[in-house]
Amino acid sequence: MFSDKDDTGDVLISQSAPTVLKRNLMLPSGDVSLLRELGERVRLLADRPIEKEKERLWRDHNALTPTRPVVFCDPENGWNEIIHPDDLSCRDNLAREWEFALRRELFWGERMRDDRVITGIFEVSHVYTETDMGVPITFHRKDAAGSYVWDAPIREPEDLQKLKFPKIEINTSATEERLEIAHEVFGDILKVRLKTVWWWTLGLTMSLAYLRGMERMMMDMIDTPEMVHRLMSFLRDSQLKRLEFLEKEGLLYTNTDGTYVGSGGFGWTDQIPEKGEDGKVRLENMWGFAESQETVGISPGMFEEFVLPYQLPLLDRFGLNCYGCCEPLDSRWKHVKKIPNLRRVSVSPWADARKMADNLQDKYIFSWKPNPSDLARSHFDTDHIRRNIRDTFQTTKGCRVEIIMKDCHTIANSPDRVVEWTRIAKEESERAGEGG
Repeated sequence: MFSDKDDTGDVLISQSAPTVLKRNLMLPSGDVSLLRELGERVRLLADRPIEKEKERLWRDHNALTPTRPVVFCDPENGWNEIIHPDDLSCRDNLAREWEFALRRELFWGERMRDDRVITGIFEVSHVYTETDMGVPITFHRKDAAGSYVWDAPIREPEDLQKLKFPKIEINTSATEERLEIAHEVFGDILKVRLKTVWWWTLGLTMSLAYLRGMERMMMDMIDTPEMVHRLMSFLRDSQLKRLEFLEKEGLLYTNTDGTYVGSGGFGWTDQIPEKGEDGKVRLENMWGFAESQETVGISPGMFEEFVLPYQLPLLDRFGLNCYGCCEPLDSRWKHVKKIPNLRRVSVSPWADARKMADNLQDKYIFSWKPNPSDLARSHFDTDHIRRNIRDTFQTTKGCRVEIIMKDCHTIANSPDRVVEWTRIAKEESERAGEGG
């Protein structure tokens, strides 16, 4: 049905890619000195006994062992209000990227002090490019962080013939060069490793909305359901082919460590093997994740017909699974609970927390996302924040709870807010853990 000609969807490993410029191995000496100084500070944080304690906390929590609620705060776009471009001292672009990453680690470990583990690992990702699906999607926006619209390219049924499986082209020489630089700068301070996270979600419906448009996507479910099924079949098959190739070529990396998984939380777990007997990471050794925020306006029955059947063949490959992000899952739970190896379930600000507590009990992780507007309002109401957290911890007593502050588009240019929010959340977590 879909013409891909020679486009097999395979990942191409090439020695050069014309879209990536080769860079010199040397960084300015001043940049190197600063990066090493920051790396030393991160190393000191990583060596603290509390980091091992936090790791154990996550492992127990992910195993559904009773713990106090686990606390994680990611300011997301708010990082741009915590670490400004003027705060960066490095001159080289790559060095500035690494400086930003290290300064985030330091803020997490020195000031925010949530339950995120400072690992002392410095990760370098592959240098690569990825093709589109054979049709251009043009985005229109006024600024990088604001809202946008796009031109959906699939307008008529015959447009489906234009779709092709995307391909990833890895620039091996540029990747090795970047890895070598990292080893030279940090190798005697931090553990440097190559690791690429190739996807965030396997949910498919974001791509569906981009291809068809949000309004038309939902109208199609009534007017032309076959169009939706054909598109979802293509998206499922495209992701399956991508996953299979990444696994075959040894391009998967463990996420059962301090890797961010799902829409919140970390992968630390003893529940699934880190690697296969041959030392390779396979999908069965990893956490999987899907969501369907774009279909929040459809009925549970439509979700069961048009979304979940296409996600299940993907999620079935993984050892443990996370599901959900900002969409409320209380009305979809009877369908979502069919997901194999489901462990972490998102409870968004728009979900009914009491219903979700009854649904999840102590059999799944209650991944609670409080409303990020608490950090964005003109008045930072700490009393409201404390009451909300305390009440929710009371509602979820007996559940396996994590509180994840994320989706922050702004923190009102006040870094102290995330520090204070984390302090309150940790205090209420300890109180709840003591039976309060």
